[in-house]
Amino acid sequence: MRSKGYVTMLDPFQQIYGKRMGGLLFIPALMGEMFWAAAIFSALGIYVGFSPSLLTNEDKRLRSTARPQWMSIPFALSHSAVTDIGYTALHAKYQKPWLGTIESFEVYTWLDSFLLLWMSIPFALSHSAVTDIGYTALHAKYQKPWLGTIESFEVYTWLDSFLLLMLGGIPWQAYFQRVLSSSSATYAQVLSFLAAFGCLVMALPPILIGAIGASTDWNQTSYRPLDPKGNNQTDMILPIVLKYLCPVYVSYFGLGAVSAAVMSSADSSILSASSMFARNIYQLSFRQNASDKEIIWVMRITVLVFGASATAMALLTKTVYGLWYLSSDLVYIIIFPQLLCVLFIKGTNTYGAVAGYVSGLFLRITGGEPYLYLQPLIFYPGYYSDKNGIYNQRFPFKTLSMVTSFLSNICISYLAKYLFESGTLPPKLDVFDAVVARHSEENMDKTILVKNENIKLDELAPVKPRQSVTLSSTFTNKEGFVNIDSSPEGSGTEDNS
Repeated sequence: MRSKGYVTMLDPFQQIYGKRMGGLLFIPALMGEMFWAAAIFSALGIYVGFSPSLLTNEDKRLRSTARPQWMSIPFALSHSAVTDIGYTALHAKYQKPWLGTIESFEVYTWLDSFLLLWMSIPFALSHSAVTDIGYTALHAKYQKPWLGTIESFEVYTWLDSFLLLMLGGIPWQAYFQRVLSSSSATYAQVLSFLAAFGCLVMALPPILIGAIGASTDWNQTSYRPLDPKGNNQTDMILPIVLKYLCPVYVSYFGLGAVSAAVMSSADSSILSASSMFARNIYQLSFRQNASDKEIIWVMRITVLVFGASATAMALLTKTVYGLWYLSSDLVYIIIFPQLLCVLFIKGTNTYGAVAGYVSGLFLRITGGEPYLYLQPLIFYPGYYSDKNGIYNQRFPFKTLSMVTSFLSNICISYLAKYLFESGTLPPKLDVFDAVVARHSEENMDKTILVKNENIKLDELAPVKPRQSVTLSSTFTNKEGFVNIDSSPEGSGTEDNS
């Protein structure tokens, strides 16, 4: 995708399936970004709301129900969200140098957070109230073993969640805006593999801190008499461990670094959603001649709208994990199989994309969702009712929905291709212009239709370009088109700048 000059993740979809299908795929991509931003705002609000009490000596008063209004979770969440959204909207500008600055800021904040968390672990482990975490992993001490077990009837549920979080974490604009703004395709590949390794390494400090919290006799600390679990503060185990098991300077620096890293993720997610809307919906579909200033203002307005919606979700939800879980749901079921088809399955078209979209979405909705209190319409083997009377599925129906969407795209695409090309269906029924007259009515300018293996410029019906001679440079990846016209036909020359 980097070597072919794409600017956003939705570019290949609009190039192969048309702008209307790209608009449909924008919906699950937007929902994923908003759920993810809401999860970050929710976590940050709880974190900021509780952190002052954990850095003062008024622990007993602040742990009571009479918490001052300025300390309340909704107020802290709203304050954090407004600050982050306002900063992002003020600096919204789609240019590569700016993206590089943001990426550098995020790298430094996450690196500081990572190092400070690792620095806090030796202090926490050496505290006299902490039992050996290797022993408490398998033996009950202050609570059940923290390592936990997976029952045989839960294997398929865990496998479904594992595939969802792993494969559903690929087709995200927040990731591809780093890839597509890289200096070269090789650097984009290296960055991706390093990030995958970095995710595994950065998961270790949270695991160790959680294990330390489960292995601590809190009666030996000033947090007594109840433990965090008894106070319903298990989601705040990080600041609690930093406050009661580490020196004061570690607590202050650790809280500050983590807060900065979390906020950098929130503005990245909101900016990703606004970038896709400004380019793939507003500019390509409605205002192809829009100026740079106009596009930037569209991005700023959408940042405010999407940010406010994500904040509302965060205020209404009761679980951060649920939002994070849902953020990958639609992306995994709808966009991931479509991305596989558009990049690697030559011959898929708009008819298959629509069929895959509808079939995957239908199976996902009819499977129900406990986090949204949505009862299922299709009951798969192994379903059960929870304490709220909502039926849960143990069957991996989300992976089934993804596979169904993938196969539907391929089968319907080749079926439509055969019916039109064989003359079984007349050309006038090709309402999507996807087989007989491929995109003849909605050709994009050559600056958008880059040279690639799936769709070539000579396949397109000759029409007048809809963009003016002077193109808006806001979303134009000029490096991706160097030497396209000068390279010999069929020579395979590819510019990786």
